[in-house]
Amino acid sequence: MLSASSLYAAIDLGSNSFHMLVVREVAGGIQTVARIKRKVRLAAGLDSDSHLSDEAMARGWHCLRLFSEQLQDIPPTQIRVVATATLRLAANAGAFLQTAQHILGCPVNVISGEEEARLIYQGVAHTTGGPDKRLVVDIGGGSTELVTGSGSQTTSLFSLPMGCVTWLERYFADRHLGKVNFEQAERAARDMIRPVANSLCEQGWQVCVGASGTVQALQEIMMAQGMDEHITLSKLQQLRQRAIQCGKLEELEIEGLTLERALVFPSGLSILIAIFNELNISSMTLAGGALREGLVYGMLHLPVDRDIRSRTLRTIQRRFAIDADQADRVRQLAESFARQVGESWKLDERCRELLDSASQIHEIGLSIDFKQAPQHAAYLIRHLDLPGFTPAQKKLIATLLKNQANSIDLALLSQQNAVPPRMAERLCRLLRLAIIFASRRRDNTLPAIKLDADEDNLSVTLPDGWLEAHPLRAELLEQECHWQSYAHWCLTIT
Repeated sequence: MLSASSLYAAIDLGSNSFHMLVVREVAGGIQTVARIKRKVRLAAGLDSDSHLSDEAMARGWHCLRLFSEQLQDIPPTQIRVVATATLRLAANAGAFLQTAQHILGCPVNVISGEEEARLIYQGVAHTTGGPDKRLVVDIGGGSTELVTGSGSQTTSLFSLPMGCVTWLERYFADRHLGKVNFEQAERAARDMIRPVANSLCEQGWQVCVGASGTVQALQEIMMAQGMDEHITLSKLQQLRQRAIQCGKLEELEIEGLTLERALVFPSGLSILIAIFNELNISSMTLAGGALREGLVYGMLHLPVDRDIRSRTLRTIQRRFAIDADQADRVRQLAESFARQVGESWKLDERCRELLDSASQIHEIGLSIDFKQAPQHAAYLIRHLDLPGFTPAQKKLIATLLKNQANSIDLALLSQQNAVPPRMAERLCRLLRLAIIFASRRRDNTLPAIKLDADEDNLSVTLPDGWLEAHPLRAELLEQECHWQSYAHWCLTIT
């Protein structure tokens, strides 16, 4: 049974949605216990005099009554409640906040735009893998945060008064998805961004991540449509054209776009297109966390791990009692194989990192049962929270583990969207070979292995007499040649 003192809660009273995240600290990280979200659309209740309507306040209070039940089990010192753009602007925010604090039984802190940007960056830094030097973009209901940083430290941060709800009311109020609507929305957004663009670009970044509902919606669309996970300007422009073809907001239909997200998607899309254009962004991926995670990690005073993915993999190894020595043995073999064929097979650093990750947790399925261990492994990875890995990367790792032995499911390798299908196939082949050669679970039984690759042909050269001296692995390799031939892959052992 969970003790109340082990729980922490973060509540974000946003302009579009109210969110509550409840977690417990586990092995230097957090485990989500509850996550509740309600579309309140508080910003839609602001009139021209910046007064919140009674209806909007009532929607907010109703949501907070739902949250309050869960908060009764958590010490007040382990709860943080923040309000953002709309309650910064509302002239009658005090009336809303007084009742809100009475309902929740704890204070509500209306944070500045800069503080919101800082917390968003901290949430990203704690949960998102990749290079340390990053640009973070968060399009909220009433404001958009743009932050650059390195590691855990921000280097520039800006909060701009534009969001998917305010832009909806301002540029799509007639619910018409016309070219003119988008042009006006994008022009206004670019005018907002332009004054801060130089300051952001001067800091530079190696990777750009998006932490908003708009970016989440884009990821869902791209996965549903079989595209890779990288958001680019051309993809955004294609989606804008699709929205214009639909004509009306009520008739907006894009494969992968949920009804819940559809209302504010065009306005969020217009802001994101403006950001890409003004900041000359080449690609963006989805962040692992944002404001609420920043609040939680701040309460826990946990340091930002310089390699979040490594921390995640170590945690999984401990949690599921994975043999770390064997995992490292397979990892080193797979790494050696990738290095030997990397140039021929064009395996880039991203591919090699994902192969490395899959190697380290390939035996996770044994924690359930040896029988069908690859299927168990794939299921666990698909459903576990893996800080540092994007949804597409999780899907690829699960697919590699599902195909680590016996028959090969080519359809699964094609359906993942973290890397091109041919690259996924090549990673699968290298992982399978590494597992076979390491199957004795001892370093001194590994031979000097030479790999050569050409398109779909892979040849393995072993020392003279090794196959005769190791009949079991010789048989496994012979079987592997058959499995790969069924997938129309040529594997030769000499």
